[in-house]
Amino acid sequence: MEGRRNLSVLILSGSPIIGSFDFRARVDFVRVPGVIKLRNGEYTSLNLLIDTDETLAMRASVIQHTADIFDPDIFIVDKEPLGLRGEVEATLEMLKARGTHLVLSLRDVLDEPGLLKPEWKRKNAMPALRNIYHQIWVYGLQQICDPIAEIGLPKSVRNKVVFTGYLPRMVSDHVPPPPIAEKISEPYLLLTTGGGGDGETLVDWVLRAYESDNPPPHDLIIVLGPFMPTKSQARLRRRSAKLERVRTIVFDSHIESLMAGASGVIAMGGYNTFCEILSLDKRALIVPREVPRKEQLIRASRAKDLGLVSILLDDGRRDPQVMATALRQLPQQKLPSEVVIPGLLDGFVNLKRLVSMCLTTRKRTAPYAVARRTA
Repeated sequence: MEGRRNLSVLILSGSPIIGSFDFRARVDFVRVPGVIKLRNGEYTSLNLLIDTDETLAMRASVIQHTADIFDPDIFIVDKEPLGLRGEVEATLEMLKARGTHLVLSLRDVLDEPGLLKPEWKRKNAMPALRNIYHQIWVYGLQQICDPIAEIGLPKSVRNKVVFTGYLPRMVSDHVPPPPIAEKISEPYLLLTTGGGGDGETLVDWVLRAYESDNPPPHDLIIVLGPFMPTKSQARLRRRSAKLERVRTIVFDSHIESLMAGASGVIAMGGYNTFCEILSLDKRALIVPREVPRKEQLIRASRAKDLGLVSILLDDGRRDPQVMATALRQLPQQKLPSEVVIPGLLDGFVNLKRLVSMCLTTRKRTAPYAVARRTA
């Protein structure tokens, strides 16, 4: 964090690809055993052939022991107030007793309020929001999406909520263009599925548009995503190899560089991709996922109403010509920057202010430390 040369940041993450990213000085990570959420809402171990409860117990142990030694001034928990199944609760209680500033961070959209309210009740989240957390940071704007508007939070909890604006992304000057982009001289479209675990349907639909008798005229780069099943990757890459204007890769840790050169983006509308689209001012066609959560659909619908993106809903038929028409129109639609929304991308500016305010409340002689726990 600029202006805080004595600040260290430690990220606790279950992501298997966290080591693929470049971190700045004084930023490091600890990998905890990963879990994934199934379409039925249940969790299972990502890589280990052990019971889910055992995986969560290991996560709880790693998180608590790391936090105990690191002793952060600020502890930020991502999305789940007590962890996936309560594995962060003991750490929160330990740090609360030490005077650590405890923050719950939320994306702009979580799910339908009618589904989120009983889920948080089942997970006993309300006492933590009321008695443990000092603040709730929402990485978005209230006038676009309020993820907890209809949950019925008491006033004492609502007073803890701060909307920061969306988190901007930048293209690093020190990162060379991805090799795949160097092979394309014309403007291209970029298709990204985020993690890719459920992105095969979207890629299939776009490929069928390019395989049709009247394909879109633009070159296309597809980023399948590191979590797409290997067999699905192989099927889609075989198909794309037969198309002269289509190129495919699995993953790029600097996808911002690819997006910066694109004339339009096709995506499912996850939070990170949405921030990249806004930051790089890219015309976007969003084909949102609707199960197991409606997060992407809600975000895309609000953004469409504001004129920031266009939407194409999956009707189950996935007509190739419907997709081809949408792709032809994509480079002609308005840029997000043509819509004036004050504070839209002020996330980092406001986060710096919030972090500075938190650090002033806990005086210490040792270097400041921030821990962030993600899924």
